[in-house]
Amino acid sequence: MSDPSTASGTPAVTQRGTHVRWYRSLYWRIGLGLMAFLALMLVAQGALFLWITDRIAGSMPASSPQRLAELVSSDIGVALADEPALDLAQYVRDQFGNVFQAFVVIMRDGRIVVNDAGVSQDLINQLKEGAQRRFEFSQRRLFGRGPGPGEFPGRGDGPRGRFQRRAQFPDDPDDPARSRERLDGPPVPRGNISLIVVGDTVVGEVAVLGRPPLSRIARELGPTMGLVGGGVLVVGVSLIAFIVFGPVRRRLKQVQDATDRLGQGDLRARVPDRGGDEVAAVAGSFNRMAEELAARAEALQSSDLTRRQLLADVSHELNTPLTAMRGYLETLSMPDLDIDADTRTRYLGIVTEESYRLERIVGDLLDLARLEGGGISLRHSTVDVSSLLDRVAERHGREMTSRNVQLMIRVSEDARTVDGDPDRLEQAIQNLAANALRHTPDGGTMTLSGERVGDHVRLSVRDSGPGIAPEHLPKIFDRFYKVDMARKATGGSGLGLSIAKAIVERHGGSISARNDNGAVFEVFLPVSAR
Repeated sequence: MSDPSTASGTPAVTQRGTHVRWYRSLYWRIGLGLMAFLALMLVAQGALFLWITDRIAGSMPASSPQRLAELVSSDIGVALADEPALDLAQYVRDQFGNVFQAFVVIMRDGRIVVNDAGVSQDLINQLKEGAQRRFEFSQRRLFGRGPGPGEFPGRGDGPRGRFQRRAQFPDDPDDPARSRERLDGPPVPRGNISLIVVGDTVVGEVAVLGRPPLSRIARELGPTMGLVGGGVLVVGVSLIAFIVFGPVRRRLKQVQDATDRLGQGDLRARVPDRGGDEVAAVAGSFNRMAEELAARAEALQSSDLTRRQLLADVSHELNTPLTAMRGYLETLSMPDLDIDADTRTRYLGIVTEESYRLERIVGDLLDLARLEGGGISLRHSTVDVSSLLDRVAERHGREMTSRNVQLMIRVSEDARTVDGDPDRLEQAIQNLAANALRHTPDGGTMTLSGERVGDHVRLSVRDSGPGIAPEHLPKIFDRFYKVDMARKATGGSGLGLSIAKAIVERHGGSISARNDNGAVFEVFLPVSAR
């Protein structure tokens, strides 16, 4: 039988109290996993930012290109003063290899050192040509007067150094453009050149080519940043896949496997519904569906067995009177058999009685089918219980008198009337009374009663017979069910109790049977069925 809560349209998960707690929810777990992944990314980006900041800060030791030129020229001048045979290229790589700003060191003796391989040879040649002109001019200015505007102490001051001087030259008032081209050279911004002085001699210059290009920073730091970012991405995605989606995928696979098994007819297929999240809710719903399908399949199987048994019972019940009728008719039709008038009349009476019995069976079957299928409309009205029981007593009065069966009728004041179809209710009570009378011994007692029980009226039919064996009580209202052969011998169709049950249930009531010094049938009808 299906769950009423399911029939009402309310989800079974809510009905059974398996509401998913928020901290077990799959959606929250995915959200928290993504938040943890973002936190990991932020931590990694922060660490990477600090590392890049340190690298860039180390790669730009001066605040401007001019300051960088002065710093590099000062360091090279001090190093050459200490070691005239210095390997200039190696020194620049060791001391300034991490500087992103491109600069060119041009020595008077022709040596040229570049810290960036991306500087073109044409630019180097232009710088070299301009440097030769500046060497000659700067040497005259350097020793023609003392320090003036634009001169500053270098790191060579002290025991090993004199003064470090910027390469700033006066413009030609007659032709300024020509003076700048002649002195500074077009490739280098004005003022980004610093002379290298050893002792009192200008031995070279350092030309800084402006701010470091973004392409070089990306080229230098890009592989590391890409490696770190890719590693963090792989680790984060792997953790989310392993912690969040891995268990979910395995449990969904279990649901899929169980669904396939159920589709192949395995009604025992079930899914573990542990976890308390949405997947567990789906698994629980699947298990309840499987249980419902198994129950329905069992009910269908039982119904099929009942249908087969019903066909067999109907065939048997119909075949019994037909066989008797055919036998007597065949006997009567034998031309060579001499049958006296009394015997012929008795045979014809038996045939007539069996035909009536056959008619009753067919009529009962039709009534039962219509009642159970809703094909009969009930005519509701107020039914007087005392009159109902009196009519039942009158129907069986002759038989009870002949068998010396005493009938008692009791109706309480609060159970005088019920609401229902008077003809159908009389039919139900008649069937119960006929069944009780068949099992009441001669000289026994039958009792018909009506009383109020809560919001129902209870109509009881009690006999003083041997009662009903406990193992037969659950099946007493089944079609054609025979408790013993005595019931068959009395000529009942085997459908009276089934019809009574169908009539009572159509009125919204219930019927039951029990033993209490005999069999007791009780009908409960609502006070108002409309």
